[in-house]
Amino acid sequence: MFTARRCPLILAALLLALFFAVPAHSQTSVADKSLLEAANKDRAAERLPPLKWDPALATAAHEHALRMAKLNQLSHQFPDEPALQDRARKAGARFSVIAENVAQGPTVAGIHNQWMNSPPHRANIMDPTLNAIGVSVVQSGSILFAVEDFSTAVPSFSQDEQERKVAAQLDSHGLVVVTGSADARKTCQLDKGWSGPKPTIVLRYEMSDLSDLPEDVSQKVNSGKYHSAAVGACAPSGSSEFTRFRVAILLF
Repeated sequence: MFTARRCPLILAALLLALFFAVPAHSQTSVADKSLLEAANKDRAAERLPPLKWDPALATAAHEHALRMAKLNQLSHQFPDEPALQDRARKAGARFSVIAENVAQGPTVAGIHNQWMNSPPHRANIMDPTLNAIGVSVVQSGSILFAVEDFSTAVPSFSQDEQERKVAAQLDSHGLVVVTGSADARKTCQLDKGWSGPKPTIVLRYEMSDLSDLPEDVSQKVNSGKYHSAAVGACAPSGSSEFTRFRVAILLF
């Protein structure tokens, strides 16, 4: 499932001020690290895995934080700005789920506390399905503008790696599997039919997670009707803001 989530905006109304310089595009500031550490500390208290730093998400967060600071306004998307998933994808992030927290206030600690006291913002920070984060804090006068971009990150696999992952699953079901087949790769690119010798059945699917076979594919593989398979990977069809893999399995 490919989803994007956002949270309502909050204004941290605290009295003490703590100032940080605007971080350069490729740098991580003390304020950024403080929010990362605070999020992971709260996750650890609930025995959740830490969020891993994603430089691409940080780039997207930084550009959005700069825009908020320049306009002195909170928003998840300004009228002339791409949507969150488009900003993250343009920055190079790979994901199947994406979410965002934004806020402004005089202190980093206060902003984090406000997020943790806001159910939808806290839900993003504590979501066990989210595993990556990019943070940016930008100062405008005495106010800090903060952005946290979260995602369920999708690894970057080569074509061979994709095929090997699927082949390993088929092998565990007792099939003799061939990878790197030109016919299987050509079949993957087709919407119907096949290339090469006629298989008993062709299965095509697109997913962002290659750790398991889709349920309908698994049922067919487990039917006992097939003894061998060829696996081909190719570029996914159409265009999408979310990362996914396309696979064809030829069963014999």
